[in-house]
Amino acid sequence: CEYTSLMRIFTNEEKRNLNLGGHVGFDSLPDQLVSKSITQGFCFNILCVGETGIGKSMLMNTLFNTTFENEEASHYQNGVYLRPRTYDLQESNVNLKLTIVDTVGFGDQVNKEESYKPIVDYIDTQFENYLQEELKIKRSLFNYHDTRIHICLYFIAPTGHSLKSLDLVTMKKLDSKVNIIPIIAKADTISKSELHKFKIKIMSELVSNGVQIYQFPTDDEAVTEINSSMNAHLPFAVVGSIEEVKVGNKMVKARQYPWGVVQVENESHCDFVKLREMLIRVNMEDLREQTHTRHYELYRRCKLEEMGFKDTDPDSQPFSLQETYEAKRKEFLSDLQRKEEEMRQMFVNKVKETEAELKEKERELHEKFEQLKRMHQEEKRKIEEKRRDLEEEMNAFNRKKVAAETLQAQSLQGLQQPLRKDKDKKNRSVKTENQSGVSLSSSRVMMAKASVEPLNCDSWWQAMQCCTCLIQSAVWKKGSV
Repeated sequence: CEYTSLMRIFTNEEKRNLNLGGHVGFDSLPDQLVSKSITQGFCFNILCVGETGIGKSMLMNTLFNTTFENEEASHYQNGVYLRPRTYDLQESNVNLKLTIVDTVGFGDQVNKEESYKPIVDYIDTQFENYLQEELKIKRSLFNYHDTRIHICLYFIAPTGHSLKSLDLVTMKKLDSKVNIIPIIAKADTISKSELHKFKIKIMSELVSNGVQIYQFPTDDEAVTEINSSMNAHLPFAVVGSIEEVKVGNKMVKARQYPWGVVQVENESHCDFVKLREMLIRVNMEDLREQTHTRHYELYRRCKLEEMGFKDTDPDSQPFSLQETYEAKRKEFLSDLQRKEEEMRQMFVNKVKETEAELKEKERELHEKFEQLKRMHQEEKRKIEEKRRDLEEEMNAFNRKKVAAETLQAQSLQGLQQPLRKDKDKKNRSVKTENQSGVSLSSSRVMMAKASVEPLNCDSWWQAMQCCTCLIQSAVWKKGSV
């Protein structure tokens, strides 16, 4: 407490001005800072927000008098994504690490409600990266590549009517995170009178909707006059082109039309020169400073307050980082222990639930197995019964078949005996009628006798009578030829 009181006394003590007796040399500090800055180089990050095809890439090429790598984006992107590209530029002996971030697909979707979210997330991510670097024990901010956005050039379509809802919502979400300079792209597509009315309409809508754009600083006497006059020209109406067109006796950057030439660096044609003066030649360092002292500090303060850090405790006493750290550590450990216990209890409950589910499924499977087993036995029994029935039917069929064959054989035998008798009787009558006209030679009788089977007859007459039936047979006929 005594130490704190002494510090307050020394802090509140009035500063005394002393006169130097001679030259000391600290008046060279600005020169030292200039030399150090030139050695380190500078970085500048530009965010270009606007619809596809509105002229963002062309304006960047015109601003820095070079041609950057560019890939044409289509109008059929599923969402908005940011494409940062970093370039090393040098002018005289000053090195500049320039990062240009393009919003690819912005405004191309049917539902544009959340088109601003990827942009806000990207800006916050860069702030978070810088904050994490600051909070490290071993920091390297000296050679850290600062990717925080220093300026947002918001491209407005030259409709001549009013701002779109997407423009108002996006700028409202961004004004607390980045310096915004609204510009009217492709300003050569509307007349001067329409352009003047359009500028007034835009500024009126921005004010009525509470959108805070970047105002060029007027607190420095060296730039007060020019910045004050430039603030009255916002938003800037620009035209971009890297084509050289001959106007009079000199080549100038311009856009050639059938009706004439629009000169990019002619202030009576567009505000490109004003934008370049304000953005690069006059206020670049102020934009970098505003990004660090205003937007980043706001993000840092909100983040640290979320983490529980404050400048003063509830008793309005000076803030102790160590005490806050210990308190947050205890709070974190207790919260971790509580969550661990909840997880353990949740795990036990989950295991019990899983066990119960597995037992229930096991019981269901067992019941299903028993049911299938009973069904299998029943099917087997039915198949056995069908097999026995089929065997009995086959046996009965075979018996019927044998009986039918026997009956058929008996019937045929009974029919053949009367037929044979009738045939024999007929043959004998025919033989008797033709006996008188038949004269057989001995050779033909011998042939007939040789062709028939041996006969057990006592005389030739009996043999002739027995062989009358052979006269009509094929054997006898063949022998008689």
